[in-house]
Amino acid sequence: MLVRPTDTLAEVRRTRAALAWWGALIVASFAAGAVLHALGVLRIDHLPPLHAHFRVLTVTLVPAAVLAAVAVRFLPGVVRRGGFGRASLVAYGFALAWTVLLAMSGDGLAAPFTHPQEYLAVLPQVGHDPLGWLAGFTRRLGEYPTHVRGHPPLPVLVLWALAAVGLGGPLWAAVLVIAAGCSATVAIGLTVRRLAGEQAARRALPYLALTPASVWIATTMDAFFAGVGAWGVALLVLGRGTTARTLWAAGAGVLLGALPYLSYGLVPYLLIPVTVAVLARLPRPAVTAALAGAASVTAAFAAGGFWWPAGVVATHAQWAADPGAARPYLYFLVANLAVLALTTGPATATGFRRLAVALTNRPSASGLTNRPAASGLENQSTPFALRVRPTAFALRGRPAAFGLSDRAASLCLGDMPVAFVVAAALVAVLALDLIGVTRGEVERIWTPFALWIGLAAAYAPGRRALATQAITGLLLQALILSPW
Repeated sequence: MLVRPTDTLAEVRRTRAALAWWGALIVASFAAGAVLHALGVLRIDHLPPLHAHFRVLTVTLVPAAVLAAVAVRFLPGVVRRGGFGRASLVAYGFALAWTVLLAMSGDGLAAPFTHPQEYLAVLPQVGHDPLGWLAGFTRRLGEYPTHVRGHPPLPVLVLWALAAVGLGGPLWAAVLVIAAGCSATVAIGLTVRRLAGEQAARRALPYLALTPASVWIATTMDAFFAGVGAWGVALLVLGRGTTARTLWAAGAGVLLGALPYLSYGLVPYLLIPVTVAVLARLPRPAVTAALAGAASVTAAFAAGGFWWPAGVVATHAQWAADPGAARPYLYFLVANLAVLALTTGPATATGFRRLAVALTNRPSASGLTNRPAASGLENQSTPFALRVRPTAFALRGRPAAFGLSDRAASLCLGDMPVAFVVAAALVAVLALDLIGVTRGEVERIWTPFALWIGLAAAYAPGRRALATQAITGLLLQALILSPW
């Protein structure tokens, strides 16, 4: 169960302060962006820090609004009951419906994939020789549409394979992206269940399903990347017994090894599975299998004629010649974080605050479980939260007896794994932000990371927090016309 501080007046003030900082960051970034756009500094962005235009949707958003109201009222209770598999499927169903209804309120599911700068535009050049196209990918990079030039070749090959089995065209591409992107709800839920226990996972499911990032899950290939990455992380912690865990880990390695071939910007994402592997105490055979799976992806692309470092160099050269490279670094260094705040929602901001308070409080009889030590009963498949609770019981009120500080003792709380995972995702985002190659258009780029960072929203107080997430998604869809 999530450990929460008592709702005192001071805590209410801290929560309001977190919301104030969240709003101030967003308002300041849009205000500064408007000035820069008016001065001609940001000519290619009409609503900076977003690469979008302003619009107003009304009636067409009613179905999505009705679904959001139903989800806020009933979804938390539904996912608390029954088996976890059923709860995950219900959350996945709501995530699909929410994402589709948001997209349908605008230009529809397929419209973003019909843009001439999207991946589908290059499929005629791939033709019936994907291996030949792959071998010449880096050499001919300058001939391709914008999105293809900015990414490794795997996204195009995925869409080519989809067309090869008779599912070509923008609509099927949208179906693939939405199905994969929304499935991250299930994958992340399974990961949280393994690390922090079932109660924490069930509480997180509604926030994963109604994330404001759904506005871009329905419209960008980055949502597909999010699904691949989330399942790569989840497979690391699935299975019981050495053989099963090794097989699942091999599959995880393939998915995670594919991430750098889907987007160069997903390299920092690998900090998330590394963190999860450490928390889950992944056995050595599983680690070896995961590394072998990842290596097999690299070997396959190398054998096909694509060398990843050469692709990075060629893509950076294309990026440097693109107008996007002229965007001001310092502005987007801050404004990119404002976009992250939008895509993760206000509940994540308050969740960060409450999570920090919960993790820094001194362990006490009310703060730690009274479950007695169960030495010898836990094993590699036991959730991290359950493995640490016997220690937490022993530490209660006397951490110095174990040579630990109060803060170190508080790390034994069962929710600590969630904090580590959220922190890993946030560090990955900050790394990308500091590098400076993500100047704008991060509303789609942040999607794989935002879903993990959004776990902090599960620490926000009450059902009202879930409502604020849904309202944020509705406002984003209503007021922002994005090419994705």
